Amino acid sequence: MSDPSWGPRSLEDLAAQRRGPQARPLPVARGMVLEEVSTGWVGAVVSLETIGGMRVMSLEDRRGKIRAFPLGPGFLHEGQPVIAAEPQRRAAPAKPRRTRSGSVEVEGFRARTALASRIWVEGKHDAELVAKVWGHDLAVEGIVVEPLHGVDDLPAAVRDFEPGPSRRLGILVDHLVEGSKESRIAAQVMQVASAPGNVLVLGHPYIDIWQSVKPSALGIPAWPHVPRATDWKTGICRGLGWPHSTPEDIGRAWSRILSTVDSYAHLEPQLLGRVEELIDFVTVPDQAGR
Repeated sequence: MSDPSWGPRSLEDLAAQRRGPQARPLPVARGMVLEEVSTGWVGAVVSLETIGGMRVMSLEDRRGKIRAFPLGPGFLHEGQPVIAAEPQRRAAPAKPRRTRSGSVEVEGFRARTALASRIWVEGKHDAELVAKVWGHDLAVEGIVVEPLHGVDDLPAAVRDFEPGPSRRLGILVDHLVEGSKESRIAAQVMQVASAPGNVLVLGHPYIDIWQSVKPSALGIPAWPHVPRATDWKTGICRGLGWPHSTPEDIGRAWSRILSTVDSYAHLEPQLLGRVEELIDFVTVPDQAGR
């Protein structure tokens, strides 16, 4: 039988045989045993530092003696030629993503089936703002936010809702300050038979939800002053130099304001605390349909 090592061979094959195995880059690590070819020094990596602008590693032999060598070619590892290279850096752990409300984002979740509990807010603009900032949190919890059309009939609406331990109701009211019409209505709500313990009415001090957006988010020093006899939203638009003659003008103004809100940091603390408290109230474990 013929020997395959005999016979004609290319010059490239012969050159590769003379060169021997090609050195491969090897990131060094503490405790790794290397042999420096030119000196025959064999030792374990004990340190890596920068000296005179050069990266230098120290190898400790079995007698405890240490010699330093620059990173680069000229080493053997387990009998194979290697190029001593920088250690592999561990990637920093990814920071958890935050939602607009500042909570940790739940990745890959499916929105929960809506629970019986609800959060009511005073109008469409309120609902849009809450949905933009807290939408992820509410979807995770399975809580629906529903807009009211004013609060004058709120006690009757609560009575019709029939709140209970597994059917809680959180209500956010505009301009809920002592002595206001809204404060009297809130007190009437809590006189509904099933309301105590199952209904929570909270509010913010602002005339309208627009005011809960920090003026700095819009690039203005403060919200314009609106005389008492003037419709508040109309007065705000006029004060900002925006069109204000039609309902469409007011709607476009709100869209412009809402577009400036990208996180909880653009909202006043008096609103943030109230919304967070309502969410907590309607998601109490074992009492909100869980």
